[in-house]
Amino acid sequence: MIAEPAFYLCSLMEKKVRVRFAPSPTGGLHLGGVRTVLYNYLFARKHGGDFIVRIEDTDQGRYVPGAEEYIFDTLRWCGLEPDESVQHGGAFGPYRQSERKESYRQYAEQLINDGHAYYAFDTPEELEKMRQDHRTNENPSPQYDHTIRMTMRNSLSLTAEETKQLLEAGTRHVIRIKMPVNETIRFTDMIRGEVVFESNTVDDKVLLKADGMPTYHLAVVVDDHLMQISHAFRGEEWLPSAPVHIHLWKYLFGLDQMPQWAHFPLILGPSGKLSKRDGAKYGFPVFAMNWTDPKTGELTEGFKEKGFLPEAFINLLALLGWNDGTEQEIFLKEELIEKFSMDRVHSAGAKFDYEKARWFNHEWIKKSAVGSLESGVRTLLEASGLNNIDSAKLQAGDYIGKGSLYTDS
Repeated sequence: MIAEPAFYLCSLMEKKVRVRFAPSPTGGLHLGGVRTVLYNYLFARKHGGDFIVRIEDTDQGRYVPGAEEYIFDTLRWCGLEPDESVQHGGAFGPYRQSERKESYRQYAEQLINDGHAYYAFDTPEELEKMRQDHRTNENPSPQYDHTIRMTMRNSLSLTAEETKQLLEAGTRHVIRIKMPVNETIRFTDMIRGEVVFESNTVDDKVLLKADGMPTYHLAVVVDDHLMQISHAFRGEEWLPSAPVHIHLWKYLFGLDQMPQWAHFPLILGPSGKLSKRDGAKYGFPVFAMNWTDPKTGELTEGFKEKGFLPEAFINLLALLGWNDGTEQEIFLKEELIEKFSMDRVHSAGAKFDYEKARWFNHEWIKKSAVGSLESGVRTLLEASGLNNIDSAKLQAGDYIGKGSLYTDS
């Protein structure tokens, strides 16, 4: 862990804090995703800022009906409502990237005009041939990078007239960033300190797809700028993309406009990164709420349906990678807001312990008034096929361990 640097503290005073969670509507909301929401939410609330939810639905092939509604239902159950979103409105909408499609091309074209990007006309067959021709034992997955680009069919290898003719003919193409050669790229992560990359290890990522939709790389930079995001928090799996995003900020808006970044560590399960397979194998949920895949009909059990209280769920999530430096384990949401700081977020992965999660829930149930639990218990009983539940007997605990559970028995 590192102390919060001076430039970060100054930025909080100079600029209103605006953070965002930007999920893709491709399925249920994983434990790690909700933790990212929570840390964004706590940071915004502590510093009097805004928390935004932006739907990143540029990959239409992976779009899953119902996923967007599921995301907001989950956040509502958790008590982590955003200030701005598709459902809440706001001055920086629209909050679905598919509805912002026309705004991205101008930035991609600007990059081309400034010499930082290029048109690539390669067909899927040509791309596959490139991978086959350049595959070696040392490099089993060749990338479209500075060593390859001049052998491919793009506006760098073609003449200006050839490129013009292809564009006028409506030839399908993408726009790729032109990553610089032999450049060291550095940035300061609020959790990890200085992070260093070499540009030669980064390929020329696609910025604008053939259908005109942006990829994550272009969209996240443009939208963070237009929505005046001050701090961008995401999982460490996005660290390899940092060099591309840094250059897009540099080329389009200037590095002084770039948000402060923090990359959260992974949540680990028994076999490494916590996965849906872990949940199935070891019998614990990895999703906040039940998620039924509309394509397969497969049900993945969630914490809500397991009987977890939202207060307990938020409490246990907060401590999966953060602590306040004391032995305290039970926190009200208001306490988490007051005590949360990025310098106490760990850089190493946090291991999820389901038995510990159950302990948190047990402690929160003990703290709760009987009346506040009635609705949840009733729902669980009814989901098990128990109807005509008598409220007085329920509050008295008569439905626990009894042979007969019906009021007419």
